[in-house]
Amino acid sequence: MSDVEDRHWWFREKRRILARELRRLGPPPGRALDIGAAGGGNSRVLVSHGWRTVVADLSPTAVEIARARGLDAHVADARDLPWAAESFDLVTAFEILEHIEEDGVAAAEMFRVLRPGGTALITVPADMRLWSPHDEAVNHVRRYDRAGLTSVIAGSGLVVDEVWSWNVLLRPLIALYRTRSTGSDIDDPPIAPVNALLGAVVAAERVLPVRSLPGVSLILRAHRP
Repeated sequence: MSDVEDRHWWFREKRRILARELRRLGPPPGRALDIGAAGGGNSRVLVSHGWRTVVADLSPTAVEIARARGLDAHVADARDLPWAAESFDLVTAFEILEHIEEDGVAAAEMFRVLRPGGTALITVPADMRLWSPHDEAVNHVRRYDRAGLTSVIAGSGLVVDEVWSWNVLLRPLIALYRTRSTGSDIDDPPIAPVNALLGAVVAAERVLPVRSLPGVSLILRAHRP
């Protein structure tokens, strides 16, 4: 995945979404924790925007890769983070909660390590109607609807600022593809022209009014009061 994420349209656009949210937060950058960061693809975006970034992942292999990329990476469980309370100004958790049975415990840990006024950025797969062999292959426990995700995050004490859909335009195609799939579809990117086309379609969502429509993913921004 660490090799694929540099080239795959899905990962590329997720990094652009993160960069846009970081610009919205504005200066000054503070200390950030990227939970479930794998090899650190999103973490490098945080670093490039001036955030003092700490990387956490449950996989020792992922942590080794992140360290080889020059990141401050640690083996850590999202349900029991080894950092003091109020240590970070920003916490990111992209595609993490859906892997955790005790997602409320992980959300409570985000609240605990965030400083008052700090921001959490979270993404999850949307809609159990899209459940497929892909979810089983990548060890998902669930997919979320807006109400369910909001409930988990608000239950931790965080204040939810906004929830929106992503990957809306490609949802019909992805839903059809996954009815025929037998495993994960996060693999080598498709041939270059197709990869570029899919990237252009999701990029159009930056300007089109589709965020309230059903998508393949949900994005949530919250803060600790």
